[in-house]
This record gives sequence, C-alpha cells and structure tokens, in this order.
Amino acid sequence: MSSTSSLSRRQFAARTTLAAAAMVAPATQVLSAAAKPKSRYKIVGFSKPFQNLSYDDTADMAAEIGWDGIECPVRPKGQIEPERAPDELPKLAAALKRRGLEIGIMTTRINSVDQPHTEAALRAAAKLGIKRYRMDYWKYDRKRSIPLQLDEIRPKLKDLAAMNKEIGIQGCYQNHSGKNYVGAPIWDLYDLVKHLDPRYLAVCFDIGHATVEGGYAWESHAHLMQPHFGAIYVKDFKWAKLERGWKAAWCPLGEGMVNKTFFKTLKKSSFNGPISQHHEYEHGEGKPMIRLMQKDLKVLRQWLASA
Repeated sequence: MSSTSSLSRRQFAARTTLAAAAMVAPATQVLSAAAKPKSRYKIVGFSKPFQNLSYDDTADMAAEIGWDGIECPVRPKGQIEPERAPDELPKLAAALKRRGLEIGIMTTRINSVDQPHTEAALRAAAKLGIKRYRMDYWKYDRKRSIPLQLDEIRPKLKDLAAMNKEIGIQGCYQNHSGKNYVGAPIWDLYDLVKHLDPRYLAVCFDIGHATVEGGYAWESHAHLMQPHFGAIYVKDFKWAKLERGWKAAWCPLGEGMVNKTFFKTLKKSSFNGPISQHHEYEHGEGKPMIRLMQKDLKVLRQWLASA
C-alpha cells in the first residue's frame, strides 16, 4: 500500500483537487460531516496508508473518513516505534479522543513474550484502555514438518496468553493467504488457539484472506473460528489472470469475491468487537484516497444494515 510522505495536513491536502479551505475545517466541523450511525460494531481503519502524518492530522483524517477510530501500527517503521510506545501512545490517543475517536487495535510485531519492548508496549496500551493488539504472523519452513512447527508455536502462544491476562489485554492473530502463512488454511490456526481463553488470545478474522484460501468454504471457516473472534478484518479481491497464472488482486469493497452474507453470520454470533477496514488496493493519496475509504465504509455499513 502506498503511504503519504511526512507532510503537514495542509500540504497533503493541497495535492488534491479540492480547495484547501475545505481541508482545514475545525475538528467540530469534521466530526459533524462524518456523523456516524449507531451500530453494534465499532468500525476502525488501518492507518498505515497515512501513518507518517502527525497525530492531530491522523485523527483529522480518521474523522473525515468517518471511522470510529483507527488500527494503529506500533511496530518498527510504523507510526510509533515499539520502544517509544509508553511516551507516544498517550499523545496519539489524546488526539483521537479530542475528536471522539479511539485506538481500536494496536498492530505490532509481537509473537513472543521475549521480544524487546513487548511488555512495556502492552502495559502502555492497556493503561490507555486499548483492548487488543494484532500479533505478528509466522511462516512455515517448507523443508520441515508442519505439525512439528505448530508444536513449537503452541508454548509461545500459551506464554503470550498468560502475559496478556496479567496485563489485561487481548492478543489477536490474523489469518493471511499464501502458501507459507501459518493460519492460511484456518484449521491450523484453530488447532493452535482452541484451548486458549479468547479473552486473552484470539483471532483477527480476515474474511478477505479467508475467501482467497477457502473459496466456497469461507462459511465453514467463519463458523469454526467464531468463538475465537477478537476482531474482524474486511477487504475484497478479484481473481486476475496473469502470465504466470491466476492471482488474487485486491479491490474496493463490494467489487470482488467477498460475500456480504458473511455479515449475516457475524450478526448471529456473540461477537461485538471492532471491524477494521484494510485497503490493500492502489488508492493513491489525499482526497482520492479519502473518497475510496469513505466508499468502502459506506458499502460496509450497507452490508451490516442489510444483514
């Protein structure tokens, strides 16, 4: 995904076709323009595409799009470096709070209690009321036994769950698509988390990746993992035929293969956590990017309303 450069919001907006005056409206006007309907679910957006903006500008951007908050990258080369989390997370959280928004998910590279800055970052998040974080993923070594590698991961998850319980935060593992990703087949992920308390170690269930991998089986995958949902990730794709074969090409929500009936299944479940918009397709910068994210949000809300 493309990212904005380290510009001020006015400089950033000046590259768009709309008047700069519209982009520097007071926060109250931004919130008014982005009035949000009441919903069972809070909808946040992964802020990676504009993670180089200042905290106030990030909050303004999220408010203009219309989200309830953001999924914030707190990882190397993210919006906040892990070692800076205790100092910087409160500043970002305050900027969002002034606009009625929150950090719904903290995206990390955490998959072990032994990693540097892990405990300090998680304690800082929990102190601010951030309820969950996305973990880093694992990839299989195709030259080694898959069951053996799963056995090696289990104690790491158990230790993380124990630390999360002590701190008061939920860790979530995201399923990806691809031949080497742990969790892509879904059943391996279920096997890893089935005995863990989902209050402390759960899953960011990505319906886009689940559909890439599962095709018609996405509904069974969702049903299997539902008791372990910590968050829902939403993105869409189309199959594209390239010279080297077929590939999943990401696209705006509602233009691809993801079935909106997933949200009927979701509403029948007990899940009441956040839904996070991800935008893997080419979306540009500035106003064009904002319009695409607003369009995705509109589609998502329509799907939820009709479910």
